Amino acid sequence: MRRVILSTGAILSLAVSGGDIVDVVNDTTGFENSDVIMSNIDELQERVRVLESQKSEVVTKIVEKSSNESGEKLLKKIEDLEKKIKKLNKKINKVRAHDAFDNIKFSTDFRTTVDTINYKFHDYSFKGKDWSGTESSNDALITSRMLLNMKSSPNDKISFQGQLAAYYIWGAHPFADEDPSFKSWSASSKASDTLLRVRRAYFVYSDEELPYSFSVGRRPASDGFLINHREQEKDAGSPLAHITNMEVDAAMVKINSGNLIDGSYLKLIYGRAHAGGMESLYDSKGYRPYAQDGGDVNENVDFFVALASLYNDGQYNLMAEHAVIFNTKGARANIPIGGELPDGGLNKSLDAGTAQLTALSLQIDGIGDEISDFLDDTILFASVAQSLYQPDSGKELLGSTDDETGSSYWVGMTIPDMVTNSGRFGLEYNHGSKYWTPMTWAEDSPTGSKIAVRGDAYEAYWNFYLMGEKSLPAQIRYTHVQHDYTPNIRCSGWVAPKAVDIESDDIRFSVSYKY
Repeated sequence: MRRVILSTGAILSLAVSGGDIVDVVNDTTGFENSDVIMSNIDELQERVRVLESQKSEVVTKIVEKSSNESGEKLLKKIEDLEKKIKKLNKKINKVRAHDAFDNIKFSTDFRTTVDTINYKFHDYSFKGKDWSGTESSNDALITSRMLLNMKSSPNDKISFQGQLAAYYIWGAHPFADEDPSFKSWSASSKASDTLLRVRRAYFVYSDEELPYSFSVGRRPASDGFLINHREQEKDAGSPLAHITNMEVDAAMVKINSGNLIDGSYLKLIYGRAHAGGMESLYDSKGYRPYAQDGGDVNENVDFFVALASLYNDGQYNLMAEHAVIFNTKGARANIPIGGELPDGGLNKSLDAGTAQLTALSLQIDGIGDEISDFLDDTILFASVAQSLYQPDSGKELLGSTDDETGSSYWVGMTIPDMVTNSGRFGLEYNHGSKYWTPMTWAEDSPTGSKIAVRGDAYEAYWNFYLMGEKSLPAQIRYTHVQHDYTPNIRCSGWVAPKAVDIESDDIRFSVSYKY
């Protein structure tokens, strides 16, 4: 009997001071009122925690009365309440299960950023105009970006994740539709207007009993491995950011091999970056909606990616990626860029060959083994990468009819700031050669992708939490880029890199709300 008293002392107190919650649950039937139950769960749990501290006093009183008739009635009341609480717990568990598998969970990431940018053109000509000796600047470029995240799971094998995005410049005229380079998968990664776009939308099927899983949809292919440190993202996106930092529409199969090598797996991805040459149902000429004509003017651009985690023991994380892009855009040889083609159209953005991108990236979480807290919290990373552009016969890529190879390396580190709780300082350096051309359109910087630099990029940043609030991540960042060759914008295979001397500087302050 004493066992019953000790286990239900708090329950008796609950009956005295918190019976209203029990009454609500008793009056609630079915899932149609599950929101009433869920709204009281937190209150119920808090009351139980408070009343636990009063259990000794209550139990003492019960024990004192247990020798008389009043005590026996109290003990009977405890047993009845215990049965009600069991029913309550069952109902709560059902509601939680229903809530977990039959609803979409939303979370928000809203960021406002102020950038001070400046360009110095020491040696640069564009479209026949010499910009050498000039400067361009913006003292305060203010942008806001809203990401609305969605998650749902009908069962423990299938899950869906989506992300809607609006990214806009304060006071600016919307210009996304005026820029033909914007695709449905890239527009949400560039500051343009207040339209709410689909940035990510994909489902995943996985089963612990199977060595593989698969996924289809617009994938989380930006803010990937290594760039996530600068972007203040604890978890990196799927690809290696050194060669892929842009959202993609693709199907993926993941093969797990962690039982052979710690943390290892292989992802095989096939997708489409550009659907070319199609006319819609209402714009069709000669009635051929959604069909394509053959030729090299505007074909589909597809890609295949093999992404592998080679080793990951929690401290050392080694990853590799190889991507092949088919029908890469370039030009026909022996015709001026932008000139008219004999069979119609302009000699620009034509299907001209194949691009192959390769990267090997290493991250080290912690230096040594418990030498000091500072070294344990230090992160080092390094990556090497190569791009190979191979034009077809009669075509040119990057201004050449020959295969052209570009290379890049990237090193960085982040350390505890020793000033705030969980704040970190970061330092990064990037270098790229003349023909270095990765797919990093979505890198979040108003001065362009530092990863894609054909020259050198230096960056320092401080990530911290404003007012110590975890829901208010903030950043102060400085980026300096020295372009030795034509800036690598949009991975334009028809643009020949030429020697230039351009400097860009970006000082950024941002604060986000994440919850």
